[in-house]
Amino acid sequence: MKIWLDDLRKAPQGFVYCYSVNQAKQAILAGESQNETIEIIDCDHDLGDYYPDGGDGIKLLDWLAERETYYPVALHTQNPVGRDNMLRLVNAYWK
Repeated sequence: MKIWLDDLRKAPQGFVYCYSVNQAKQAILAGESQNETIEIIDCDHDLGDYYPDGGDGIKLLDWLAERETYYPVALHTQNPVGRDNMLRLVNAYWK
């Protein structure tokens, strides 16, 4: 399973499209319950109108770190501060 978290950009072919952090969490939990391999989670930071449904993309990374589920992550955010914060989290926990 490949997960694309973004409120505006279309998901590449073969990705599960999630608009919000909570949708991404649900997709991950569903995949785990079916023993699917999470190949990659590709995240945006700013989720616009979908922010109330779980926060910005960094909140998904926080949740993954809390669970110690360090699936491969890619970042496609255009927000330089958000990207730096997400990278700091990934560099601290994803080894």
